[in-house]
Amino acid sequence: MKTPSTSPTSSTPLRGTQPHCQTCSLNALCLPLSLKDTDMERLDDIIRRGRPIQKGQLLFQQGETFQSVFAVRTGALKTYTLASNGEEQITGFHLASELIGLSGYEADCYPLTAKALETTTVCEIPLPQLDTLADELPDLRKQLMRTMGTEIRHDQNMMLLLSKKNAEERVASFLLDISQRYQRRGFSASHFRLPMSRVDISNYLGLAVETISRVFTRFQNNELIETQGKEIILRDMDALYEMAGLVSSTHCEKHDE
Repeated sequence: MKTPSTSPTSSTPLRGTQPHCQTCSLNALCLPLSLKDTDMERLDDIIRRGRPIQKGQLLFQQGETFQSVFAVRTGALKTYTLASNGEEQITGFHLASELIGLSGYEADCYPLTAKALETTTVCEIPLPQLDTLADELPDLRKQLMRTMGTEIRHDQNMMLLLSKKNAEERVASFLLDISQRYQRRGFSASHFRLPMSRVDISNYLGLAVETISRVFTRFQNNELIETQGKEIILRDMDALYEMAGLVSSTHCEKHDE
């Protein structure tokens, strides 16, 4: 399948005009985590930084050959699959500092389509160079494995969300998931912007748009949240955590065999 003309690498900027890993404010959350300065420079050398992707444009398309992994630098994207009848099913939302495209490892092609929800910039990491560098840098390979593990855990949580929880529990879980991801980036956990539409949220959570609107209204009336456009304030996070059946901090326990 032909690569879309909207690919961010279709115009490669001169080195020096774009931020590098060492100076990027997100480097503690992205692949360079725990890398030494010299190793980070090697990773930086293989990264491509193209022009921004505009809202509605595709980063990659379902069925295309898996060629690169992408780190979101600014903005947000959604990933979705298309059924044979053309119906879209959203599988995730991706915010700054998060990797996207790793699912292509399984079949050597992208099983999903990624579309920008707003003007978005990404760092493209070509697969051949990434594989070679990961073989030489154990810390980089470990970080890739950690990121894949996080994606698997998130997918498992999503399966539980859709199979066991009612509408209010799903929306509360969704808001808290976004909250935690913003918090990891150093932003407020209680006041943030939702880049996705309510139509997208309803698709992702398996609910009708009208149900999403009713739940948001109910949450506002109960002073759990406050909304203004796409801005949202979580007024009672304890109540949201209780409703979602979650705890405010998750600990991974190790068990002796």
